[in-house]
Amino acid sequence: MSHMSMNLLHVLALGLTTVADCMKLVLSKCLGFVIILGSVMVKIPQLVKIINNQSAQGISLMAVLCELFAVSATTVYSFAKSFPFSSYGEGLFLVIQTSLIAFCVLFYNGNLQGGLGFLAVYIGLMVFLMSSMAPMPLLSLLQSSNIPIAIISKLIQAVTNVRNGGTGQLSVVTVFLLFAGSIARIFTSIQETGDSLVVATYVVSTACNGLIFAQILYYWNAKPKPKSE
Repeated sequence: MSHMSMNLLHVLALGLTTVADCMKLVLSKCLGFVIILGSVMVKIPQLVKIINNQSAQGISLMAVLCELFAVSATTVYSFAKSFPFSSYGEGLFLVIQTSLIAFCVLFYNGNLQGGLGFLAVYIGLMVFLMSSMAPMPLLSLLQSSNIPIAIISKLIQAVTNVRNGGTGQLSVVTVFLLFAGSIARIFTSIQETGDSLVVATYVVSTACNGLIFAQILYYWNAKPKPKSE
């Protein structure tokens, strides 16, 4: 009787573990698709703010380009590794919106030709990297370099904010959504990919996005420093 009870308890424990694993997977899938849905519009507030003000003041082009590199690397790496779309799908929308922000920064700084040239080169690179011609070692190298690039991009923007005494045309909505999304991505990446490179990238991204969000709150009512003559 005792032996049967032990077996029954073992079966129940296995069943509960299976249910818990299923619940985690379902939660991960749901979070993933919520993040993807949110990413469709996540940088639109930033683009609208730039266009409405006809200015990219306070936005570092280098920071935007580094961020674009980071999200592009994760997207092409995840695509090549055949990870579930729910684990990286927002990257497709982020690369489009971030590249448009880079174009706007160039355009509103009086460099239309540079902006158009940038878009042409970037589109060509993405087509190559998402094709079968791109070697996996190259994609892995890009993903590995993602973490320092992500840190550099946010530090550049953070330093720019400090020097300007404000966050300029940065959108609080966009920055908050990026911060919240990167937190959720830590969980979904663990559940759906198990890839330590991807998980580490989102951990670093969360910390970096949190820094910029904290700066926006800190400089909320601050007036930007006047430009020196």
